[in-house]
Amino acid sequence: MRTLLIADDEQKIRLGLRAMIEREFADSYEIVLVSDGDEALAACKSTGADILITDIRMPGMDGVTLIKRLSDMPNKPAILILSGFDDFQYAKEAIRHDVKEYLLKPIVREELFAALRRIEGELERKEQIHDRLEESNQYREALRTSTLNGILAKFAMEEDEVSTRCSEVGLDEFEPVYYVGIVYGEHGKRERFNGEAYLQRTSEERGWKWLGLEDRDGQIVIVSDQLAIFEGLLEYSIASGTEGIRIGLSGKGEKIGRIKACYEEAKQALKYRMLLDQSHSGLILYDGIRERKVAYVIPKETIRKLANMLGTDREKEMKALLLEVLDTSKLCEFHIGYLEGIVKALNELVFDQVFHSYGEASIEIFKMYKKAGNVYNFAGIRDYYHSVENLLLSLNDYIRSIKAIHIEHKEMSKAVQYIHEHYHQDLSMAIVSNYVSLNYSYFSECFKEFTGESFVNFLKKVRIDQAKKLLETTDDKVYEISKRVGFENPKQFNRVFREMVGVSAMEFRDNKLSHRLGGTS
Repeated sequence: MRTLLIADDEQKIRLGLRAMIEREFADSYEIVLVSDGDEALAACKSTGADILITDIRMPGMDGVTLIKRLSDMPNKPAILILSGFDDFQYAKEAIRHDVKEYLLKPIVREELFAALRRIEGELERKEQIHDRLEESNQYREALRTSTLNGILAKFAMEEDEVSTRCSEVGLDEFEPVYYVGIVYGEHGKRERFNGEAYLQRTSEERGWKWLGLEDRDGQIVIVSDQLAIFEGLLEYSIASGTEGIRIGLSGKGEKIGRIKACYEEAKQALKYRMLLDQSHSGLILYDGIRERKVAYVIPKETIRKLANMLGTDREKEMKALLLEVLDTSKLCEFHIGYLEGIVKALNELVFDQVFHSYGEASIEIFKMYKKAGNVYNFAGIRDYYHSVENLLLSLNDYIRSIKAIHIEHKEMSKAVQYIHEHYHQDLSMAIVSNYVSLNYSYFSECFKEFTGESFVNFLKKVRIDQAKKLLETTDDKVYEISKRVGFENPKQFNRVFREMVGVSAMEFRDNKLSHRLGGTS
């Protein structure tokens, strides 16, 4: 539904026009009534109007002044003038300001309706043309972004080939000066781009050129012929509540064939966001980082020391070494390759070695390990440092627990062997726990976990198993066997034997003897 604005200082005329139009064009227009040019201009600016029917003679701002003021608006309405004066001067003013229709009062309804239909037809034709142009522009932009994305994604491409492909889709319009920027958002995530409104508005107002796309890594890439557009985008982002924005910016491009090289410069510049403090503007110029020192040595020996300390009680020393390895002041002196080399060494010499030697830890530790493997998963070096520190301390606890389990297993095996060798002696848990140098209570828990039963039951089973062998293979008396396997007296022996075997020791011997004799006969 279109908006139709009626401006006339006579209420009867306003209401009469509305009634005629609503009867003839039911549900076609939302009709707004105003009494003078000032109100009409305000309505056009605030809510907009598709068609304006205005009187020429009105108090305050008249119709002629109104159409002059509206002529400067980008989306001015189609104007139909009403006048009680058949004056050539009015007609001339109307034509000069692209007034669509000029009707004399009193209004003849058929003439009004015919004028509105002509205006409606012209508006529809304009909309069709606009839609076709919009589709054409969208197709052109899609083709340009698709072509550029293909160029940026390709590993190797000659400058001449880049130039040819860019020229085919009109990207050479950015010559002779352009810049490539890559936008990165806070919290270590690539920001969903929210600056398009700013870029669109600024380019329209100032005639600046720009093109935006999302590359295969999900980063927003912007090409523009103006350095100032990137500075403005940062200011816009901060003003709209999006903090932590960083933009890596290439050096000045001239020939469009170097656009891929400029893209690589922007990527390289953006890496240095890791080393920026909060006071930095957020615009990282490639020209400002290209001279960083490249003569550096990765501190692999220090990193190996870190790895060797894992599983010990030397957490304080580990933290100090990590602080030395990731010294920010030193990192800022060198090319970003120095930081990347340190990260690679930490991954290979520490984290990968731990998982290779000890297997995968908990899910939480594994998630920390996966994230810390790529320094660019973090918003800055501090976040990376804290993540690595937490991972090191978690791995330290993990390795200590593995070693403790290994030690416990070894000590429990030693305890079981001792029981089998000394079951016939006066044996107690205190004696065995002292033998393997473990706390009494701790030994009790570990022994039960290792064997699946308590120390007392385990010792009973060993003694009864030995007693069964002696009952079958010797003619010793029951009280003698009782003593040989470590029981204090025959009564206790018989009670435990019946409890564990189900029959008395004599019944067990008789049953075994009967089976042997039966087998012989």
